[in-house]
Amino acid sequence: MQDILYAPWRDEYVCNDKVDACVFCHISNNENDDAELGVLYRDKHCFIVMNKYPYTPGHFMIIPHIHTDKLEDLDSEVWLHMSALAQKGVALLKEAVHAQGVNIGMNLGKAGGAGIAEHIHMHLVPRWERDTNFTTSIAGVRIYSSDFEKIYKQIKSLLPKYI
Repeated sequence: MQDILYAPWRDEYVCNDKVDACVFCHISNNENDDAELGVLYRDKHCFIVMNKYPYTPGHFMIIPHIHTDKLEDLDSEVWLHMSALAQKGVALLKEAVHAQGVNIGMNLGKAGGAGIAEHIHMHLVPRWERDTNFTTSIAGVRIYSSDFEKIYKQIKSLLPKYI
């Protein structure tokens, strides 16, 4: 007997048109589509976008507009700005989704685990005590207790208070 896990929300990922170029550059260059693309914030240096397929609900990324895969080549002003946004983002996640902790990280290069290695990005992943369980370990499945759109709207509504 084979177990079947239905995930209808992934249909959009499978069926939508694929972006031929860098997906982050696509988001950066399409400001008019911010709501559809899950963009929470943008300024002259970078933008913040919800991860559509998050590790945990509320997971978002801070991404520089400049296309680079080398953190060491990123202008220091942009790096410091990203860091300041991360600091504010932690406070935002604690209020918006009641995160008890936050993982902040960057996977640099394919060998470093980056899913989109050609364009650096910083992850902010909200965490809660006991937010992992046997389902992830045994079945390789994650269970989310809230809807993406609901979380997006909640975080977006609180963003002006922090940024």
